[in-house]
Amino acid sequence: MDKKTIRIALAGNPNVGKSSLFNAITGAHQHVGNWPGVTVEKKSGNIVHQGYDLEIVDLPGTYSLTAYSADEVVARDYLIDEKPDVVIHVIDATNLERNLYLTTQLLETGVPVVIALNMSDMSEQRGDQISRKMMGEYLEVPVVRTVGSKGEGITELLNAAVHEAETSPHHEHSIGYGDKTEQVIAQLCDILTRDEALTKKSPARWLATRLLEGDENAQEKIAGSSVKPEVDLFFKTIDTGEYEAAMADRRYDIIAAILPQVCTTCVKKMNASDLIDRVVTNRYLGIPIFLALMWGAFELTFAVAAPFTSAINAGIAALGSAVTAGMEPGPVTSFINDGLIGGVGTVLGFVPNIFILLLILAILEDSGYLARAAFVMDRLMFAIGLPGKSFIPMLIGFGCNVPAIMATRTIEDKKDRLITILVNPFMSCGARLPVYVLFAGVFFRQNAGTVIFGLYVLGIVIAILSAKLFRSTILPGKPAPFLMEMPPYRLPTVMTSLIHMWDRGSMYLRKAGGVILLVAIVVWALATLPYGVEYGGADSYAGMLGHMLQPLVAPLGFDWKIAVALLFGFMAKEVVVGSLGVLYGVGEDGLGGALLADPSMGAVTALALMVFVLLYLPCMVSMAVIKKETGSWKWTGFSVVYGIVIAYLAALAVVYIAPFFIGGA
Repeated sequence: MDKKTIRIALAGNPNVGKSSLFNAITGAHQHVGNWPGVTVEKKSGNIVHQGYDLEIVDLPGTYSLTAYSADEVVARDYLIDEKPDVVIHVIDATNLERNLYLTTQLLETGVPVVIALNMSDMSEQRGDQISRKMMGEYLEVPVVRTVGSKGEGITELLNAAVHEAETSPHHEHSIGYGDKTEQVIAQLCDILTRDEALTKKSPARWLATRLLEGDENAQEKIAGSSVKPEVDLFFKTIDTGEYEAAMADRRYDIIAAILPQVCTTCVKKMNASDLIDRVVTNRYLGIPIFLALMWGAFELTFAVAAPFTSAINAGIAALGSAVTAGMEPGPVTSFINDGLIGGVGTVLGFVPNIFILLLILAILEDSGYLARAAFVMDRLMFAIGLPGKSFIPMLIGFGCNVPAIMATRTIEDKKDRLITILVNPFMSCGARLPVYVLFAGVFFRQNAGTVIFGLYVLGIVIAILSAKLFRSTILPGKPAPFLMEMPPYRLPTVMTSLIHMWDRGSMYLRKAGGVILLVAIVVWALATLPYGVEYGGADSYAGMLGHMLQPLVAPLGFDWKIAVALLFGFMAKEVVVGSLGVLYGVGEDGLGGALLADPSMGAVTALALMVFVLLYLPCMVSMAVIKKETGSWKWTGFSVVYGIVIAYLAALAVVYIAPFFIGGA
């Protein structure tokens, strides 16, 4: 060839060791920047090999040339539009079946391909016997053994790449899709070849197959073509979904046929994990199993935590009595009993519930099940306009909405990510649990676990319905498909699960020593001042503030104490319980006894309050994170207003509907 520069693209799935191979090839001769127009990292390097200047471009990881995320679009566009001289397809030798799907697509582009069978040392260690010669014969491309992390096979790989770049002409490797599909491809190719300028830029067969698979980039390529009307007319006569599925199935059939021929041990027999997955990811059983596990988690949480909670509450009450035993009634005694013990002490009583629930969730996560839960929810999520990947931040929201909102960064599409951020506060975080445990334990003692489970499910339902509403109105579009690797099932270790529990639960304890303590002091001061008024009476500052707010919440059955508690709950949801503990000035019977003795409280009001706390505005820290992640006060304000409106309407519905089922007022 005339030019002395050869452009080589490194392509492959995520996590196949592509970066290690790139580093081994280029060494210190690397350049890092962004691809034009997008904030996706561009890595390239130049080395001299066999008298050629090799420009190595490390493409973002992609599972398919039907691109969705910004990373995948960059990789696809470079391969198709920039047309590198050769593509080194980096394959994980320990997972041939998954990686070869991209191979079948790369071979159709017409670009010379060399396969780097990377991580070969790991494959060999587990006993795989891969015949690179037979693989090369079947796929009609060179196959080179590499270990990027150790720099093995680099010279042989570059030699093969140079040879392929020098060998011409090259043609795309056609996959036989069956008579019916091939006939449709031929008809479409016949239409496309009438525009010579179009097929000069993109191979007709490749463009035809991409169009049949619904590739948006392929549709953009023909948008200004003279044959566009004919293509549109042709697609009206066929069912594209049928052919898209048939083509994907055919690729997997080819992979299944090749695999046992090139590797005698790569085709594994069905193991215990596969059998479990057949059940827990079943399209009909998956969601019921997920819901049953979550219900069991809440029932177990309440049952196991009950004696610990009683012991803590008794200890806190005894501590308060001991500390104030020799003290005269007055502001100091009131501060200790009503402020510290009534506020912070009440909240600390729910530590066992939170830690036990977090331990159960840690066990489910460490076992590998929660990843399956996200997969199971994918079909439902896609139906309401969100990718299955959105369910992962939603699951994280069960612990805390703050890291959950930050976890949306993994979602590629901007609208998908924004919708996920907006609905995430409806996922019931651990901070709301003290409110549920208190009111469910007092007013629904026999069914407390079921009631709490129902609240978590309600949060998921409201989030899903809200996402559907947003997708249909203010943020229209189509969600990206969900693709993830399932981690293997593992037996969780006690230490690992306990560490995960502590990492998440310790945040609750820090709040008790910080935000909750501060709010308890403020609420106590409001309930005490002006000096000389009845504690928490109508003439206190808390009473004045509460009575100002009460008309707003009166239709929900809430009195002024609840109004004040909800107002301060903006700081942190645990504060709702702490504030009520302060305002009720809990005595020997604790806050539960005070609530039962309050004639304004009942089962319906308690349920309405729990629903309201579930749905109303995010806490202060969550709001700050929403602002940071969206970069917009508009969307932050929308999240607050929308949450309050939904909470109010849902609580109002409880007030009118619940009496028919549970009675009372």
